[in-house]
Amino acid sequence: MTWQLAFLATLDGLAYAALVFMVAVGLTLIFGVLRILNVAHGSFYAIGAYLAASLGIAIAAGGLSPWLTFPALILAAVLVGTILGTLIERALLRYVYLKEDVLQLLVTFAVFMILEDVQRLVWGVNPYFEAVPLRLLGNISLGGIFYTNYQILVLPAVALLILVGLRLFLRTTLAGKLITAVTEDREMATAIGVDTGRVYLITFVIGATLAALGGALASPTTSLVPGMGADMIVLSFAVVATAGLGQVEGAALAALLIGLGRSFAVYLMPELEVLVPYLVMALVLLVRPEGLFGVAQRRRI
Repeated sequence: MTWQLAFLATLDGLAYAALVFMVAVGLTLIFGVLRILNVAHGSFYAIGAYLAASLGIAIAAGGLSPWLTFPALILAAVLVGTILGTLIERALLRYVYLKEDVLQLLVTFAVFMILEDVQRLVWGVNPYFEAVPLRLLGNISLGGIFYTNYQILVLPAVALLILVGLRLFLRTTLAGKLITAVTEDREMATAIGVDTGRVYLITFVIGATLAALGGALASPTTSLVPGMGADMIVLSFAVVATAGLGQVEGAALAALLIGLGRSFAVYLMPELEVLVPYLVMALVLLVRPEGLFGVAQRRRI
């Protein structure tokens, strides 16, 4: 493998890891507070991507400035997170928080299947592609290799802002501290007067918005097809398991490892591209069953 290919694989891995992190950190945040492994999380990613592409197409059809496609990416994520996230949490999930894990998984899987059909009903089964943001920012030459500014600058920068912003939010704001309190001890937080229902709603909306943001930012870089949400949720589960459930910083490192591993596999052994993320997860869990940053906990039997 030449150094040019290695460098190109690293750039691809960084861009892909940034997108995976946005989705996985929302998933780990939801699990940390709600204690629900939300299978429908991948649908937020897919719908965010489709809505962002649709807004971009509408902007072009209306003869508006193509630079409006950038705020449209953010708008799509916010709409999906606030509207769809609130609807699902208030109408369904609030009734299964204290139920058995199997029932929670069945409910979120049912939501995922419904949303998959909604995507096909609204956007059909033909691929969508809207790459105006990618073209507007142009390319950059790095060591003789041309790469898009959008993927090498925008995606990692947004992922880093989310990581730093999320940590500051959880540690310095009242809402963040309430979320942390519920994460550490739900019963104690309820006993001292914390409105856990409101905390659950805020957390779920934030997690859904992050997943939709990952999809919206991914939309200029790939064709949107049915089933993309399923692929991303499985990969996000691998990131969360590798990092340790509920670990924000761990999700960033795990996404980076899996993103780089997948990228190098594409260039070296394409037939192992799908397998590499799960090999990384398996190797980590063999050494640390609780994940890279997870902490072993006692359980009463």
